[in-house]
Amino acid sequence: MTSSHATGGLEIAAFDGSMTQHNIKVYGADWCPLTRRALQHLERRGLDAQYIDVEADPSASEWVKSKNEGKEKKPTLDIDGQILTEPTNAEIDAALAAS
Repeated sequence: MTSSHATGGLEIAAFDGSMTQHNIKVYGADWCPLTRRALQHLERRGLDAQYIDVEADPSASEWVKSKNEGKEKKPTLDIDGQILTEPTNAEIDAALAAS
């Protein structure tokens, strides 16, 4: 798992078992158990994701709010352009399978 506290336009290419390339961004907070769970789930699947700490990056916080009716919901994931808010592991898997 790679970690970044700034978006910087960097996208991490991730591969699942089928060698499908994915661009995965996880917007969350270090203290958030749902963020940690999502990152751990991706790591267990062998996928890299760019982690953006919304508490350290105001522009990332604004992006998350723009996707969640003004609320800073953690985590918010961008998987190949598909936005997921506070997803379950099954929802993450479904988004990966669909992309």
